[in-house]
Amino acid sequence: MAELMKTIGIWLSAYFTLSIFSFLYKDNPFYKLAEQIFVGLSAAYWLVYTIYNILIPNLFNKLFTDFAHNWILLIPMALGIMMLMRMFPKLEWLSHYPMAIMVGTTAAIAMLLAFQSDFLSQIAATMVNPFKYSSPVDIVGTILLIIGTICGIYFFYFSKKQEGFYKIPSKVGIWFLMVSFGASFGYTVMARISLLIGRLDFLLRDWLHLIR
Repeated sequence: MAELMKTIGIWLSAYFTLSIFSFLYKDNPFYKLAEQIFVGLSAAYWLVYTIYNILIPNLFNKLFTDFAHNWILLIPMALGIMMLMRMFPKLEWLSHYPMAIMVGTTAAIAMLLAFQSDFLSQIAATMVNPFKYSSPVDIVGTILLIIGTICGIYFFYFSKKQEGFYKIPSKVGIWFLMVSFGASFGYTVMARISLLIGRLDFLLRDWLHLIR
């Protein structure tokens, strides 16, 4: 029975994989069916995950076991219920308050983390002596980091017209920015390529048994 279920799972996986790949030719019913099943399964999975791994242990269990010390949890519970009011047109206005709190809090936390991890770390990385390293590679890398940071920031300095000598660091900043954007794009493409390789490996190895 277990072997039969495994075989059925492999064939279903192959079917949905090929259905998604069929979009490369054109939009078709096979792709739409696979897409809708994937979205539905993902939504159902995260709903069950949220209930059993977040709400029950972090809300209901604490309220039922020690309500006196955890009554404050009624506030996020009420905000969560208000968020669900978006499904009812006459009560939709209630969802604006938890939405505003969530967006504002998330933006503030993200801004603080970005300030600490990116802004301050970037400044600290440029305030070092590059010649303290013994390796020529580390020395050159530190110098490039300092030059790239300063020239990249200068590129966004628009209070003075960048011409003549002042145009040089701006051009250097453009090159560093383009290299950075290109590396980020390449990393994203490689991540997608790794997913493609994983699916092709599944089709050739587990489904068709063409490779071992």
